[in-house]
Amino acid sequence: MSVITTNIKTDTLPLMERFYTIQGEGYHQGRAAYFIRLGGCDVGCVWCDVKESWDADKHPQVSITDIATEAARYPGRIAVVTGGEPLLHNLDALTKALHKQGFKTHMETSGSSPLSGSWDWITLSPKKFKAPLPEVCKAAHELKVVIYNKTDFAWAEKYAALAGKNCKLYLQPEWERSAEMTPLITEYIKDHPEWTMSLQIHKYINVP
Repeated sequence: MSVITTNIKTDTLPLMERFYTIQGEGYHQGRAAYFIRLGGCDVGCVWCDVKESWDADKHPQVSITDIATEAARYPGRIAVVTGGEPLLHNLDALTKALHKQGFKTHMETSGSSPLSGSWDWITLSPKKFKAPLPEVCKAAHELKVVIYNKTDFAWAEKYAALAGKNCKLYLQPEWERSAEMTPLITEYIKDHPEWTMSLQIHKYINVP
């Protein structure tokens, strides 16, 4: 199956932003990480907090060599590729360049486009607006489901059943509804201890 891509070049990617911070969510929460946010998304979540990433044409094409070289200026060796939806682009060359710089390659994806790249960690965050592909479900190391309303718990269980047996399972309250959803998630996890709470700690401590 061919990779769906908004990037017709092989040596550049549309770069929205890049920054060094700590991972605020999921299994690697609290660890130093260099984030590479690519432009382009065809999922369009209504509660997305980076809607400006959706149109890839609004972001400059930056060489993969430049992206990896700039990342290597920082001491942390986790590189998180996110978006938008990063799998709209072929990520083989990017992950190869990052590995050459000594990085562990992590990706945050909705899983709605075919896999590309070589990944040390894949965080799958499925969206109802465009369902993830089975191949991404099976490859995911971490399933992170955003809970916006009560029906999302059943949605979470659907994709937990499709994930690999060693996949880490996380429930995360949607930020704007966290006051309402966090108590529900707490009670759900008490009854279903295979799940873990994920909180967006970067928003609590006000870092990128």
